[in-house]
Amino acid sequence: MLKDLKGIHHVTAMTSSAEKNYAFFNEVLGMRLVKKTVNQDDIQTYHLFFADDAGNAGTDMTFFDFPNLPKGRHGTDSISRTSFRVPSDAALEYWLKRFTDMNVPHGDIETAFGRKMLTFEDFDDQKMQLVSDQNNEGVKPGVPWKKGPIPLEYAIYGLGPVYLTVTNLENMDAVLKALLGFRFVKEENGLHLYEVGEGGNGASLMVEERTDLPHAMQGFGGVHHVAFRVEDHEELLKWIERMKAFEAPNSGFVDRYYFESLYVPVSRQILFEFATDGPGFMGDEPYETLGEKLSLPPFLEAKREQIEAMVRPLDTKRS
Repeated sequence: MLKDLKGIHHVTAMTSSAEKNYAFFNEVLGMRLVKKTVNQDDIQTYHLFFADDAGNAGTDMTFFDFPNLPKGRHGTDSISRTSFRVPSDAALEYWLKRFTDMNVPHGDIETAFGRKMLTFEDFDDQKMQLVSDQNNEGVKPGVPWKKGPIPLEYAIYGLGPVYLTVTNLENMDAVLKALLGFRFVKEENGLHLYEVGEGGNGASLMVEERTDLPHAMQGFGGVHHVAFRVEDHEELLKWIERMKAFEAPNSGFVDRYYFESLYVPVSRQILFEFATDGPGFMGDEPYETLGEKLSLPPFLEAKREQIEAMVRPLDTKRS
């Protein structure tokens, strides 16, 4: 029997500057850099993983730093916004003041589907938001970064709903329900809420149909893909067989060392990944110094000298 997806695993986006990206996520958002590595398909490119205290699945947003990448264009046919979970409505008030004090572009606290939210953007115009877990039920969050700059009662501790903007809601609805096992929950002001597994903020997608926008163009400031959680290797193999049964284009099995994956393009620019919860990020680094050195999976270790010559130095030592 194929089990339900367990929720959001990670979101991967693109940045114009690994240095600015590291500073923003560590010093402004208080998310821990749990892995500094390279894109396994483009080894001259940094791949940075920001997550909770221990890099738990469902808590990390990751970034590619592709050389000479153009600025992306926001629009339809895209993964259009990433959310981060905070414990309470009071936490949003804390962040509203913090963003104002630190000159981070942001909106006002608003409510959708009974959840309070606060939108903001980084230096690349990456669209993000905080969502309160005050009334949330479902997938449990991670653990706030214990030595981060944010008081623990206000800190980010997981990924929240991911937004999709599409030109054809009917098509995406069929993909989410028939192929992935999501269930439609509710429509509100043009947003369509879907949940999977235990549901809640950590297992939600919000889909908006927009035919009045230009098609998005990938580049820095945009999202590359969203990944969904599967339990383990055996469960991932079942999802691979499911994609074959539906004749859905897919990558087949991919070993990323920190987790195992399957990639499925569901539209021209919306890429879904299925990723296992483990092995995780502490197999090659101890908890105390996660993210401080350039980590390479074993199949790239022989190229370490070449890779270190290609990527510029990036000081991430905090211990």
